[in-house]
Amino acid sequence: MSRNFLVIDPEQRPEVLRALASPQRVRMLRLLHSRPGVNVNDIAGALALPQSTVSSNLQILEDAALIRTETQKGRKGQQKLCYLAFDDVLVMFRDDPNGAQANAIEVAMPIGLYTSCEVSAPCGLCSPDGTIGLLDVPGSFLNPDRMNAGLMWFTRGFVEYQFPNNARIVGKSIVELEFSMELSSEVPGTSADWPSDITVAVNGRELGLWTSPGDYGDTRGVFTPDWWKLKGSQYGMLKSWRVTRDGAFVDGVRISSLTLDDLDISAHHSIRLRIEVKPHARHPGGVNIFGRGFGNYDQDIVLRITTAP
Repeated sequence: MSRNFLVIDPEQRPEVLRALASPQRVRMLRLLHSRPGVNVNDIAGALALPQSTVSSNLQILEDAALIRTETQKGRKGQQKLCYLAFDDVLVMFRDDPNGAQANAIEVAMPIGLYTSCEVSAPCGLCSPDGTIGLLDVPGSFLNPDRMNAGLMWFTRGFVEYQFPNNARIVGKSIVELEFSMELSSEVPGTSADWPSDITVAVNGRELGLWTSPGDYGDTRGVFTPDWWKLKGSQYGMLKSWRVTRDGAFVDGVRISSLTLDDLDISAHHSIRLRIEVKPHARHPGGVNIFGRGFGNYDQDIVLRITTAP
């Protein structure tokens, strides 16, 4: 069973720490973990708290994106149902900005800003405001509005992005490359048990594949817009592909012997990233790529270059 993680930098997300700094709000989160989809009255009764206290604290949790709410018809009009947005919250302390972080260069690439693509249906693109072009028509991936995409999906094929090699521009040698992105499998509707082999390549060299467990639609993505149908893909898993002189890794697990030396990054003006579902993969289960305005992380595809001191 998949778990949703929220990883925060306390300097960038102080509202999350404030939301968690209350025993009452922590009790509410524990309740929602065991009883998703309860209303304000149910929470007040279960925790023996005044309804006004519950309402105000739920608003703080919702503002911090720790819970999400849905309005449904009840016996006496509308009722607001509350759901936990994350199973785990991890606090990440970044390094001293005068230390390792000074040697990091980051570039964020919107998911629709690919330079080449070849996809097969079912496929589609959406911005936070609506669909882009026609669904299940691969030609829509050439629509100029694709630069606004926050979600894309396809069954087979690839999209490729071209990042600037900023380390070469500033004359520094690279000791590590890391790509971070939110991904899931793709199936008509959703299915938590739908494996898909997703391959990542850099400058034409395959780093290796990650098998996505499924296509997730059990709860609405934290940043997924309300207009997007609930039976559609809601969120993915935040994955990190990393290449060093010791090999290639996914979330810290070594997946291949390909190294930075094999990529010869310093010889190229750009760094090309390809995300692909191969037609003859063992698990050809498609891919969803989530960007800003969709999913659980509200981020673009991020390239992080670590250079030598």
